[in-house]
Amino acid sequence: MSSKKNTKGRSSKDANPKKIKKKTSVLVTEKVEYVDYKDVNLLTRFVSDRSKIRNRRVTGNDVQQQRDIANAIKNAREMALMPYTKRVAQTRTSRPPRDGEGRGRDRAEDQVVDNQVEGTEVDDDATDDVAVVEEGE
Repeated sequence: MSSKKNTKGRSSKDANPKKIKKKTSVLVTEKVEYVDYKDVNLLTRFVSDRSKIRNRRVTGNDVQQQRDIANAIKNAREMALMPYTKRVAQTRTSRPPRDGEGRGRDRAEDQVVDNQVEGTEVDDDATDDVAVVEEGE
């Protein structure tokens, strides 16, 4: 008995009715021969809003173009022409406390912190003296 797998149900790549058009690279459309790390305007097209390097599938580069772009972006970051990351303000909503988990321990820690804050005193006269000495020099 020979067991053959039924492959009729599977679809091949040729049978796909929707042809996906391959993306063309920005480097090809603008006829860029050499990717320079100083050309920040070109390099920012290959970087996401959070300063991540976009992959080949998104940009449409071939392997060598993507390697050149990645190296140029890394060099530009090293020379402080491009940021490594961009700060994104994120507002977090506070979650309601969980039922019964760690309540006693959290309250004890909060009391210790409150006692430490209440025990510290700031002398206003001492800070004024330091400011006067710095101004005099």
